[in-house]
Amino acid sequence: MSPSERPRGSGPDGKITPDDIRAKMTEIAGGVQDEVQAKVPVLRYVAIGGAVVVVLAVFLLGRRSGRRRSTVIEIRRG
Repeated sequence: MSPSERPRGSGPDGKITPDDIRAKMTEIAGGVQDEVQAKVPVLRYVAIGGAVVVVLAVFLLGRRSGRRRSTVIEIRRG
């Protein structure tokens, strides 16, 4: 369709009807949903990997902080 050509609908005299709009929106939404569904497994693995990295980093930083602040207590029996 060229820029000067007007879109044609299914109504009288080629007018666009609400059904035409609904059909086009369904067509567009269907295409987007297909793309999203195709990428869900990859995004799931990325999210799980990111969560593991964050938990590991927090653990290591907390461990380091605990070693710096811990007090050594010596118990002598005698």
